[in-house]
Amino acid sequence: MHFYEPRHGHRLPHDPLNAIVAPRPIGWISTLSAACTRNLAPYSFFSLFSYTPPIVGFSSLGWKHSVANIAETGEFVWNLVTRDLAEPMNATATMRAVDEFAAANLEAAPSTLVAPPRVAAARAAFECRLSQMVQLTDASGTELPQWLVLGEVIGIHLDEELLENGVFQTARARPVTRGGGPADYFEITADALFRMRRPA
Repeated sequence: MHFYEPRHGHRLPHDPLNAIVAPRPIGWISTLSAACTRNLAPYSFFSLFSYTPPIVGFSSLGWKHSVANIAETGEFVWNLVTRDLAEPMNATATMRAVDEFAAANLEAAPSTLVAPPRVAAARAAFECRLSQMVQLTDASGTELPQWLVLGEVIGIHLDEELLENGVFQTARARPVTRGGGPADYFEITADALFRMRRPA
């Protein structure tokens, strides 16, 4: 077994941490600044944290536009990344101060309950209101330049073609998840499906 203490380095060509905790859902987050400037950015540290009420969250290394916009307005939208949107999603990972919707040739659609737009081509989107924003600390309590943003999902848009007898078909959407390394992604397809029922 290869053992290492992260504080001393991993001694490998690439940090394996995000390849081990993988694949991870992509937090494709759209926001508006207080001045109504649009922003769209992907975050690979993203997940669902609560079922009732539904709460999703992402972690940002640095005080980026998404975090600053959410701090100002208290709203954001999560957009599902599917295989057909993988390349446009990647194009929105730029650190340049641009309108990522325009830069990636993505059409925006109005949200219903929040101001930030959603990606019109996204087959699912969550409209969210900020519930918590937490600056992370290490085990000694030292503040890190990393912010965890949690939002309550108050509105959900679903492509009805992804429903079968009222059940959302995950693989039918062909969602894309983030792997490890500098460029690894995975597509979820039906051939990866297996089922297990919880024990009574």
